[in-house]
Amino acid sequence: MTLTAALAIAALAVVAVLALHAWWTARGSAPRRADAPRVDVPPVDAGRVEPSLGGEAGDGGERVEPMLGVEPRPVLQRRAARLDALVDAIATLAVDAPVTGDAVLSHLPPTRRAGTKPFLIEALNADGGEWEHPQPGRRYREFQAGVQLANRHGALNEIEYSEFVQKVQDFADGVGAAPDFPDMLDVVARARELDAFASAHDAQLVMQLRANSVAWSVGYLQQCAARHGFVPGAVPGRLVLPGAGDGAPPVLVLAFDAQAALADDPNQSALREATLSLDVPQTDEAAEPFAAWQRVGRELAEELDASLVDEAGAPISLHAFATIDEELRRLYRALEQRDLAAGTPAARRLFS
Repeated sequence: MTLTAALAIAALAVVAVLALHAWWTARGSAPRRADAPRVDVPPVDAGRVEPSLGGEAGDGGERVEPMLGVEPRPVLQRRAARLDALVDAIATLAVDAPVTGDAVLSHLPPTRRAGTKPFLIEALNADGGEWEHPQPGRRYREFQAGVQLANRHGALNEIEYSEFVQKVQDFADGVGAAPDFPDMLDVVARARELDAFASAHDAQLVMQLRANSVAWSVGYLQQCAARHGFVPGAVPGRLVLPGAGDGAPPVLVLAFDAQAALADDPNQSALREATLSLDVPQTDEAAEPFAAWQRVGRELAEELDASLVDEAGAPISLHAFATIDEELRRLYRALEQRDLAAGTPAARRLFS
């Protein structure tokens, strides 16, 4: 073999080694991908909350993104809220004769909000004798309307209460009812007191998972989360652990970059961080949501090769979990004493 041929062979070998090294380096820096093709599950998230420690909740009008390869299925809807004197200011509306459900529906206000506060109108069924949301084909002999005193947007104020009164008055005029409204000053005072209590007893727990080395693809993160019962939420970038019961809010939310979820090829998007959240007042203590939050966080951190840190970036230790557990027990007792136990309809409405 000539010297020239030997040098040529050596050069080709060097080029092959360099190419193999470049391929291996690129492979190692690419996001981890799911082991098998992913089958998306229809969203079940009520889409109510974007958790953050001390942050405000979203208002639940989020759009469901279609999933490729999966027939759209309806999102589970929450059961309709009911008026509750604990969290609502309630006005009564008397009528001289029963009113048909069709007439009632035609005069309902076009919106169900007064400022940032939801309000409801309920009707007393003339035949069954039960309070319900107005329905066609029925007759009603009495009405009541209520506006929520407080939520995570703050306390009901004078302007919002006046808007509520005006909308209910218009409805009363339409159905021939005589309304009896509670005094505005009393209502606003109650609202401020309830808001002060809620502000002092709200809790949304957040931990962040940060990749230690290789990033994750969206599919890989979804695959790992699915093993813990998570399903796609109602908006891109949210995976939820569904709550028990029809229409219950999610127990946990795993959030990541929404832009990555909307990418043309989400599996090529590199994720290095995700947030695991627990909205404490939304789930019954008996369901042990804190234990689930802690366990899922640890297990996902191990599976994803990630570190668990708080919002300030400090590592979360076992001592920190124990401290949080003690604080939550005191919080649960305080909510119970106010008849606003976590997971009850009134608590879910107040802390929304």
